[in-house]
Amino acid sequence: MEVEAMNSPEKSSSISKITLVASIAAGVQFGWALQLSLLTPYVQQLGVPHKWAAVVWLCGPISGLLVQPIVGYYSDSCKSRFGRRRPFIAAGAALVAIAVFLIGYAADIGVRSGDSLHKKTKPRAVLVFVVGFWILDVANNMLQGPCRALLADISGSDTKKMRTANALYSFFMAVGNVLGYAAGSLKNLHKVFPFTETKACDIYCANLKSCFFISIALLLILTILIMVSVNEKVIPSSKEKGEGEGGVMFFGEIISAFKQLNRPMWILLLVTSLNWIAWFGFLLFDTDWMGKEVYGGEVGKGRLYDMGVRAGSLGLMLNAVVLGVMSLAIVYLARGVNGARLLWGVATIILAICLVMTIPITKLAEKHRHASGVAGGAEPPPPPANIKAGALIIFALLGIPQAATFSIPFAMASIFCSNSGAGQGLSLGVLNISIVIPQMLVSLVSGPLDSAFGGGNLPAFVLGAIAAVISAILALTVLPSPPPDRETENVAAGFH
Repeated sequence: MEVEAMNSPEKSSSISKITLVASIAAGVQFGWALQLSLLTPYVQQLGVPHKWAAVVWLCGPISGLLVQPIVGYYSDSCKSRFGRRRPFIAAGAALVAIAVFLIGYAADIGVRSGDSLHKKTKPRAVLVFVVGFWILDVANNMLQGPCRALLADISGSDTKKMRTANALYSFFMAVGNVLGYAAGSLKNLHKVFPFTETKACDIYCANLKSCFFISIALLLILTILIMVSVNEKVIPSSKEKGEGEGGVMFFGEIISAFKQLNRPMWILLLVTSLNWIAWFGFLLFDTDWMGKEVYGGEVGKGRLYDMGVRAGSLGLMLNAVVLGVMSLAIVYLARGVNGARLLWGVATIILAICLVMTIPITKLAEKHRHASGVAGGAEPPPPPANIKAGALIIFALLGIPQAATFSIPFAMASIFCSNSGAGQGLSLGVLNISIVIPQMLVSLVSGPLDSAFGGGNLPAFVLGAIAAVISAILALTVLPSPPPDRETENVAAGFH
C-alpha cells in the first residue's frame, strides 16, 4: 500500500490548538447525552415496547460499523484544499442539525401524516424518529472519527501530546455530558422555546426539542471555530490509488489492516469489546432503570417514571463531573510503562462492582414500595433518600472507569497500529469496529433477555458485570503495555 506520503509525521501543534479541536467533543457529546438519557423513554412514549426499544438503538452500532471505517479511509486520502479531516467534520455537523430536527419533530410530523393522538402507538412518528436517529448516529460517527484523527495529526509524533489530546477529548466529552444531562433534568426548559409544545408534543417532548436546539447551537459554534482557527497540512498521496474502484479499495484496505494487526492490537480489540459489552447495557437503560426499578413507575402512567428519568439525568450529570476530573487525572495516573494498562484494569473492576450494586439498590426500592401499603391502584411514594443516594453514587462512581474507556484504548491503538500500514483514520475505524459489534450484540440480546426475566433492566446489567470482570482480568494479565513516551518529531511509530 502506498501510504507513506499521506501518513508522514507532522510537526505537532500547540496545546491550545489541540484543546480547541478536542473541545468539539463537548458539542458531539451534548447530543449523545440527550440520546442516552431521554430517547429510550421518548421512543417508548411513541408506542415502541420496552423489549423493542433496544432494537431501535441498533442503528448506532451498525452506522458505526460502516461509517467510521469508511470515513476514516477516505479522510486519510482526502485531498481537499480545506484539509483531510475538516470537510468530514463540517458535513457531520450539518447532518446532526438535520437529524435533530427530525427526532424532535417526529411526533408532530407523525400526527400531520395521519397518526392518531388517542392511540398509544404512533407508527409514522416512530418511522420519522428512526430515520432521524439513523442520520444522527451516522453524523456522530462522521464527526468523532475525523476529530480523533485530526487530534492525532496535529499531535505529530509526540506520544505525550497524543496521550494528552485523548485525555482532553475525554474531558470535553464530560463537559458535553454535564451540559446535556443538566439540560435533560430540567422540566421547564421548554418555556425558553414556547413554540415547542404542541398537541402532538407534550411537555416531555417539548423539553427534548429545546435540548436539541441548544445542542445544535453549541456544536455549530465549535465546528466553525475549528474550521477557522485550525489549519491542516494538505499532504497529497504519493500514488493515485483506487480511482474508479473506491469500494473495492476500501474493503481491501480494511482486510489489509486486519491482516497486519499485531498481537497487542488484537488483545486491545478483545479487551475493548468486552469493555463495551459491559458499558452499553447500562448506557442504554440507565434512566429507564431509575424510572422503573428504582422509582417503580410505568411509561406514560403517573409521575413516578418521569421523576425517575429526571433523577437518572441528574445521576448522569454527576457521572459526567467525575468523568471530567478523572479524564484530566489520567494524564498523570497513566504515566509509566504499566500505568495505562493497570489503570484501565482497576477501573474496569470498579465498573463491574457498580453494575452488581444495581441489584441491591433495586431490591431495596422494591421492598420499600411493598412496605408502603398503597392500595387501590394508587402510585407508591418515591424511594427514600438513602435509596436515591445509593443509585446516584453508582452513577457518579461510573465516571472513573468511563474516563479510562474514553481515552486509554484510543491512545494505545495509535501506538499498537504503528506497523499496520493504515492511516490514522482507518486505524481508529478498526478500533471502532470492536466497539460497535458489542453494542449490536447487547442491542439484540438485552430486550429478549430482559423479557425472559420479567421485563426489567437488571439482566443486561448482570451480563455487563460478567463481561467487565473478564475484560479487567485480560487488561491486567494479557494486554501488553505501550512503549515509553517518545517526544521527538521524527518518531514515526504510533502516529501514522
